[in-house]
Amino acid sequence: MTDTTMKRRLFVKTLTAAVIIAGALCVGQGAASAKALKVEKEELKFGFIKLTDMAPLAIAYEKGYFEDEGLFVTLEPQANWKVLLDRVIDGELDGAHMLAGQPLGATIGFGTQAHVITPFSMDLNGNGITVSNEVWAKMKKHVPHKDGKPVHPIKADYLKPVVAEYKAAGKPFKMGMVFPVSTHNYELRYWLAAGGVHPGFYSKTDISGQIKADALLSVTPPPQMPATMEAGTIFGYCVGEPWNQQAVFKGIGVPVITDYEIWKNNPEKVFGITKEFSEKYPNTTLALTKALIRAAMWLDANNDGNRKEAVKILAKSEYVGADYEVIANSMTGTFEYEKGDKRPLKDFNVFFRYFATYPYLSDAVWYLTQMRRWGQIPEGKADAWYHDIAKKVYRPDIYLKAAKMLVDEGKAAKADFPWDTDGFRAPQAEFIDGITFDGRKPNDYLAKFPIGLKKNQVVVGADVQG
Repeated sequence: MTDTTMKRRLFVKTLTAAVIIAGALCVGQGAASAKALKVEKEELKFGFIKLTDMAPLAIAYEKGYFEDEGLFVTLEPQANWKVLLDRVIDGELDGAHMLAGQPLGATIGFGTQAHVITPFSMDLNGNGITVSNEVWAKMKKHVPHKDGKPVHPIKADYLKPVVAEYKAAGKPFKMGMVFPVSTHNYELRYWLAAGGVHPGFYSKTDISGQIKADALLSVTPPPQMPATMEAGTIFGYCVGEPWNQQAVFKGIGVPVITDYEIWKNNPEKVFGITKEFSEKYPNTTLALTKALIRAAMWLDANNDGNRKEAVKILAKSEYVGADYEVIANSMTGTFEYEKGDKRPLKDFNVFFRYFATYPYLSDAVWYLTQMRRWGQIPEGKADAWYHDIAKKVYRPDIYLKAAKMLVDEGKAAKADFPWDTDGFRAPQAEFIDGITFDGRKPNDYLAKFPIGLKKNQVVVGADVQG
């Protein structure tokens, strides 16, 4: 432990004690008093990937919210999502910024088997799909225009003839996503399939995800996306910021659509910990959740008035390490598609409004339906199975307990949280294909897709049976 850390620790402990004493003295005068949490583990190490949606972690650290809870946190960037997940499971990290599907994938045993939970959803939206200049030039011919500019949202319908052209020339159409159970994989697949481009199936014996595929999707770490596309290894990708805007700034590609336009206000990242950690350190879990909620509140406060300061923090090399201008392009309420075609998109990054931080069970169910749709869940499951897995992994009970503490402490308003929900959103229709999702009926939802597995279908070899 460094001298600086020791000094900060001593200061926070002294301050905490003073606050507790002051609160106790005030009780007799009718003032509200909140019982301080006695955390079981004070020193914590959290992992993250260099993306702008790790912001709640950076803000909780920089604004002292972790320390307010008696936590002394080290934030450590990770090489890729697999390394990050493995280190959380192995206990080398106490928790981490995770893809919304990662705790679910781990818990059902797709890839690494471990019971990972989330008490906190980190954000909504934040991703985009970018194609190379060459592909965009071919797509653009098919895209409707108004006043000389492409009409958005741009559907994969306009990519379909380009994919067919490449296929006819014997050139596989390759695209990148960040991880097999990532939001990016499912969003890219959703967009492609909605436009009639088959993104491929997984099976028990083939986990490439490329069975029967028109477009071949493979894993590329987020910071490497632009360079990989520039080298011609892939022709497009789905990734979070700042790596879509980076392609615009470098002049190597064009973001054609955001995930906000694929599924309005979709959950993107979560904060993941093992079930074992939550049970061994319940107060610590509540404390870190409280700190993250406060950070999310700050990020969306004053009509996003804190975002420029947030961008300065994220631009630091220890966090995202990209240029201020690149991060600000999307974090401050705009999004640039073609170079010079910058459009308002206030909700591209949402951290707190719309109950963004609440871990909805229906969000978990949606990710599970997409795992089933593409064969990562190889066999049909009853609706109850989807609901049971969602309840094992997404933990609104922990979240609301932490939220109540913040309200009792006067640090949050009661109206900021969805106290009366059963964890399921109302049916959602704002998808690019117009198909309505009801988390209470996952199998009915799967049956609506023209492309994708349904009922008891299984992938055997290169064929779909059942």
